[in-house]
Amino acid sequence: MNTDPTKRQRRGHGRPTLHDVADAAGVTRITVSRYIRQPTLVAEATALRIREAIDQTGYVPNQQAGQLASGASRLVAALIPNVGHSIFAETIQGLTEGLRESAYELLLLSTGYSQEREEEQLRVLTGWAPAAIVVTGRHHAPGALRLLRDAQAAGIPVVEIWDHPTTRADSEGFAQIGFDHFAVGQAMARHLLDLGHTSLAYVDSGVAEDFRAHERGEGFVAEVQAQGARATVLRAAMGDAFDAGRAVLPKILAAKGARVTAVAFATDHLACGALMQATRQGIAIPGQLALLGFGDFPIGRQLEPTLSTVRPPTADIGRVAAKAILQSLADGPEPSSSKLPYQLIERDSTAAA
Repeated sequence: MNTDPTKRQRRGHGRPTLHDVADAAGVTRITVSRYIRQPTLVAEATALRIREAIDQTGYVPNQQAGQLASGASRLVAALIPNVGHSIFAETIQGLTEGLRESAYELLLLSTGYSQEREEEQLRVLTGWAPAAIVVTGRHHAPGALRLLRDAQAAGIPVVEIWDHPTTRADSEGFAQIGFDHFAVGQAMARHLLDLGHTSLAYVDSGVAEDFRAHERGEGFVAEVQAQGARATVLRAAMGDAFDAGRAVLPKILAAKGARVTAVAFATDHLACGALMQATRQGIAIPGQLALLGFGDFPIGRQLEPTLSTVRPPTADIGRVAAKAILQSLADGPEPSSSKLPYQLIERDSTAAA
């Protein structure tokens, strides 16, 4: 066995090659290739020599060449609205954990809540034939929808996460792993209505393409009106959510008609901004104004009073999506859909009117 790294023959651009590993391990290139593709097919003693040879030579498998040869990719592509947002970070972590023991790796792309950007990214991705595609939500531009349909028709599993409406009429046939945002909005309204509030408001996301926040608002208004109460909808400003929450509080207090006594927010960050501004202005929470958020972000548990909120199944969405994708890649059928539970958490910021 050649164990002197100075005697290795380098090929290509000076990088260690499969030949170098085979020479160092005293085996054939085919054996090394078999070990890299599926280590369990190689005898343990031989596998040990190959591992040592890889460490010694510094060899890194050329995944692009392997994909061209086999026609198979090992990348699961996930398109996320905002990879820096904590609510999506937990889903990303769930996806990563779910794929950890597999041969697949996660490729992340941030759409910035833009359907146009999503379509551009999908156009690039499908040219590389990823093993599977994960998109956030069920609302897509016509061009993106065509790309997703074509990918699914070509055998690439497609999963829509963070969305699972009660009616499947607009699902386009893709697997969905998430929950019903309209139903969440209804549950938020019922919580405040059950506390005796009759004049309520919903503060919606300022992001035009944050469809899930808008759907929660639609569910909220529908439930409030169904119970004969008054519903006001306000749109938060773009930019920093805490600042937007602070800025919207005067608008809530100045809403026309009956004085608003309870408010649901599209996100905890908006709600926390309003809560901090209320404290600054001496407005009693929940005595004068009950506040309810969405997301269960850590800051909401640290403020005084603590923030009532809805806890979505953020990490579970990622883990369940990864499991569905791996099952589909192994067994052939399209990934299965899963509706996951959310939890309304009553803390100190909501109370009887």
